[in-house]
Amino acid sequence: MNTGEQAARGLADIEAYLFREARLSAARRRVAAFIASTEGLTYEQRRDIEEWYLEEQIYVARMVTEHIAETVNAAEAAHHARFTRWLRGTLFAMAVTVALTFACTAVVVGSLT
Repeated sequence: MNTGEQAARGLADIEAYLFREARLSAARRRVAAFIASTEGLTYEQRRDIEEWYLEEQIYVARMVTEHIAETVNAAEAAHHARFTRWLRGTLFAMAVTVALTFACTAVVVGSLT
């Protein structure tokens, strides 16, 4: 991997980290607002709710990411299959064209002699 590729990969990793931290920060704010509006919770209950909610948000984010990756992979596979069919058809058409060209050339050369 050259330096440019390493830099691009590093930037993508940093971007992913910052996005993930921004999502967790927003989740922390939402759960803190919920906990603040709920009276009668003990410290342990508040902590349990916060931990559960953050773990749930991480799980949901992972599931969404996996779904997007599966969708992209399926689209790439379908594109590859279409391209393969197109290429096969194009190669067949080229082979037929070349064969017909040789046949016509043979007929023309044969008729000249």
